[in-house]
Amino acid sequence: MPSLRRTRQPQPVIAGVGSVDAEADVGEPDVRRRLYADPGLPDRVFRAVLRSGGGLVLAVMLLVGGFLLYRAWLALDKAGWSFLTTAEWEPGSGKFGIAAVIVGTVLIATVAVSVAVPLATGAALYIAEYASPRLRRTLISVVDLMAAVPSVVYGLWGVFFLQDKVLPIARWISTYFGWIPVFDVQGADPNDPLAPESIYTSSTFIAGLVVGMMIAPIICSIMREVFSQAPAGEREGAYALGATRWGMIRSVVLPFGRGGMIGGTMLGLGRALGETIAVFMIISVTFQVQWHVLQSGTSSVSSLIALRYGEAGEFSMSALMAAGFSLFVMTLIVNFAASSIVARSRSGAASDA
Repeated sequence: MPSLRRTRQPQPVIAGVGSVDAEADVGEPDVRRRLYADPGLPDRVFRAVLRSGGGLVLAVMLLVGGFLLYRAWLALDKAGWSFLTTAEWEPGSGKFGIAAVIVGTVLIATVAVSVAVPLATGAALYIAEYASPRLRRTLISVVDLMAAVPSVVYGLWGVFFLQDKVLPIARWISTYFGWIPVFDVQGADPNDPLAPESIYTSSTFIAGLVVGMMIAPIICSIMREVFSQAPAGEREGAYALGATRWGMIRSVVLPFGRGGMIGGTMLGLGRALGETIAVFMIISVTFQVQWHVLQSGTSSVSSLIALRYGEAGEFSMSALMAAGFSLFVMTLIVNFAASSIVARSRSGAASDA
């Protein structure tokens, strides 16, 4: 009986291609195997701990927001949308709102960021790119210590030292830039050299300077870490093309760290929005919308809570909780925006260099 075994016919050889086995893949399904590596018990435990920690942080944040909203509901239910547009703060008579304190909070934070960002950027570039290794370690320690100084110390420094030193600067800005509405000071006579300077004290400008000094170390630390992570290959490539050190910084370090710079600035802004004791020690609280940053009198949400907390009744406490809830939401939005910007930037992603 002849054999039924199928024999393979030799295939022709094509020049430049080689032998082709036409039946090699016929009838064989395309099966892709999934690669799986058992992480082991230590890795699984570590992953569970990390997930639990992240979930706990979110749970605490939600609990804080829920508590504030629960305690603030009595005042919010009575005030309605007028809570956002009313400048007066008289919960006993039913006239209360956060229009004035929100404007003051934003203006103080804006002045603080305007002062802190250039200072922090220059310090971070010097530490990361110009300082020697020994001096770099010293400066990093000094900046970290500045970030750890209590806010009450900054407040005392602002009241007893800084305020007297910057009054001539505030007067000069008002004299030559008073045509800009935000720098105008009502009641000030720039042509009278003997005019009292008390109208410039306890202003948004002075409070913003103090808060700017407080947030500058935080912004500087974030920028320094981002600048130091710029890809070494791109640095060397810039030098190879003949760039100077500043040319390399301008073409490599700053573009790479742009997201970190924005994120650090917004994180500092979130700190500035919630600063309490230093602002409370400096400003003269007034419950009216104050757009003039050089003029005496302003307010903020945190200083309002510190000022009225001790004498607040049940309804007044609910109104203060409503103000605190608004500050909580605003700070949360700023911090989430900063995290999103950092995560989407080159400096927030892993580098291949």
